[in-house]
Amino acid sequence: MTAELVRGQNHALDRTRVEIRITAGGPVVAAVTLGDAQGRLPGTEAVAHPGAPRRTGIEVPRQAAAEHRLAVDLGALPDAVHRVSVLLALPTGVGALTTFGAAAPPSVRVTDLDGTGLAGYTLTGLGAESAVVAVELYRRAGAWKVRAVGQGYADGLAALLRDQGLPQAAELAAEIEEAVGRGHARAVPAPAPAAAGRPDGHARPQHPALDTTTPPAADRAAAAPPAASDGDSAHAPAAHGPSGPAPAAHGPGPTAPTAEGATPTTPPAGAPVDYRHPKRRATPAPATPTPPVDAPGAPASPPAPTLPVAGDAAGWNMEERLYNQVWGMFEDLTRSVAAYRSASDFAESRLEQELDTVLSDPRNRLGTAADAARAAARDKHAALVTQARAALDRDLAQLAAESEVVEPALPPAFARWDSPVWQAHRSAQERPMALRLGDLHLPEVRDLRIPMLVRLPLERGLWIDCGPDAYAWRGPDPERAYARRELGSALTDGPPDEAELRRLSLETAVALAARMLAVHPAGEFAVQVIDPGGTALPALAPLLETGVLPAAPVPGAQGVATVLEGLTRRVDLVQMAVRSRAADALPPDVDTADQLLIVHDFPHGFDDRAVTRLRYLADEGPAVGVHLLMVADRAQAREYGPVLDPLWRSLLRITPVPDAHLADPWVGHAWTYEPPLAPRGSQVVRQVLGRVAEARRERRS
Repeated sequence: MTAELVRGQNHALDRTRVEIRITAGGPVVAAVTLGDAQGRLPGTEAVAHPGAPRRTGIEVPRQAAAEHRLAVDLGALPDAVHRVSVLLALPTGVGALTTFGAAAPPSVRVTDLDGTGLAGYTLTGLGAESAVVAVELYRRAGAWKVRAVGQGYADGLAALLRDQGLPQAAELAAEIEEAVGRGHARAVPAPAPAAAGRPDGHARPQHPALDTTTPPAADRAAAAPPAASDGDSAHAPAAHGPSGPAPAAHGPGPTAPTAEGATPTTPPAGAPVDYRHPKRRATPAPATPTPPVDAPGAPASPPAPTLPVAGDAAGWNMEERLYNQVWGMFEDLTRSVAAYRSASDFAESRLEQELDTVLSDPRNRLGTAADAARAAARDKHAALVTQARAALDRDLAQLAAESEVVEPALPPAFARWDSPVWQAHRSAQERPMALRLGDLHLPEVRDLRIPMLVRLPLERGLWIDCGPDAYAWRGPDPERAYARRELGSALTDGPPDEAELRRLSLETAVALAARMLAVHPAGEFAVQVIDPGGTALPALAPLLETGVLPAAPVPGAQGVATVLEGLTRRVDLVQMAVRSRAADALPPDVDTADQLLIVHDFPHGFDDRAVTRLRYLADEGPAVGVHLLMVADRAQAREYGPVLDPLWRSLLRITPVPDAHLADPWVGHAWTYEPPLAPRGSQVVRQVLGRVAEARRERRS
């Protein structure tokens, strides 16, 4: 069975001789690069392309085509080769395609020699790119895997090769284009003699790409492609550099540099705009009667815009489709804002250059000519910024409409606390694939919130930073107004005080613990708390009153040592059982349910031994179901010096109030994070915890 991959996903290969079959919506050039462990190319000899189609273990076609079959023998590759990257590029002078967004997305299939499918990937979401790294085969622990990459470049093949560390990138790209041109000239037959059956007496070339005649109006109407096929290229900016995503280290997000370059292009008046995003499946339009043919010379009527649909993404079930759709919305917003910022920066730099040109000549600094030149430069700048903002507003309008459809359809693990889905929530039957840790937004659009989803089980612990020095209150007035309205805090024009931050930090921790308890099956997730100072009891009331937390945490150093010792013993025993495949041999007092340890008031009550155990749980616990949630002040934790730096770096920092501290390494956006708190005065968290306790009692009975 073929494994259908999404961007960033990998799949193990159980054989070394495979074929890579490519299908595209138009002629494309296929090439392969052979990189080292870091993906760098030693030279042009590490590239198989139409001008040099054979390398050791690799063979690629000699010309551009809509379908390709590449032969790969991984066992024959030199030992220095660790990455085999499959490249697709649009040729110049062959067909009318200039961007991948103007045609159907390419599809790549890794198959056995007999055609049996092993893995497949469809490169959705491409727009202004003219070259792309489709997939890569890479070594890992002596075995080979295939990864779906989908990393595109608007500057073409030269930029792609340059990004892989090839010094002769421009020369090799020119050589490949020349080889493709020679292959195309050999493949395309000569035009037929004149008057070959054409009623108008014009000759019809046998290859449609060479047809320079003007067909009659009826032929044009019949041969015109649907307007929606323009895809994102109708409004996408010409971005320089990679535009494909990769997993973010501190949240959803992707690893390519920020897009830079030309201003966004605007579609002609009346032209439709296709807002389909990555992982989006085409939504069939409802059947409608055939519209009447437009009168000659009249503009064609644009098709109705595609309406957003919840779950309109690839996936095995609705939960996975919604998860992929949320990631697609995140990627769309990232790209759109990056394009807007890039276009604005370009307009600003162009304005500076034109003003410098005017002022460089002393004769032009004064007078009406200088004033007119400066006014013209400013008008160009305003037009470019307005044009970029119009393209951004179109994208934001579509994303906002999609968010209104997707948000109510999210399951409890993905939903906000004010979602109606919590009112009918019952004990889960299986663990979900991801969990909502909060919301993300960018300053260009404050009303659009993208759910911040992380996969379960958590691979990293969480650190809720409650220190007043850690939260730089630099948000403008609308940000403060949002915090006051949504969080119910007594915020003034200055930063919140320490007591306010601690209260909100504990509320955030309880809200996250309640969500984790609610989305796991009854009895398969438990919460433990360390509170040496005994100051967290008011915030822990929902957990204690519902019985989800059996007893209040024991204060002092003794309480810290008891909890850490018990969890360390559990991690050691479960690790040994897993390694020995002897889960039945665990002592009866070992709770195999996943554990969430909430640590409050750190480092109060912690000695060196307790700190060592805490670091051990942070490193080894997630693999065996023990997760760490710290509620602490980073400044106070510095008292231990560098011994806690590895702990700090290993945890994902979140804040109890909105703060722009999460940076995705895709384009470098600073995302504003908002904690997953319930609305002020709502009893939804307490009600959900009550149902969790009831489900536990029913399970025990």
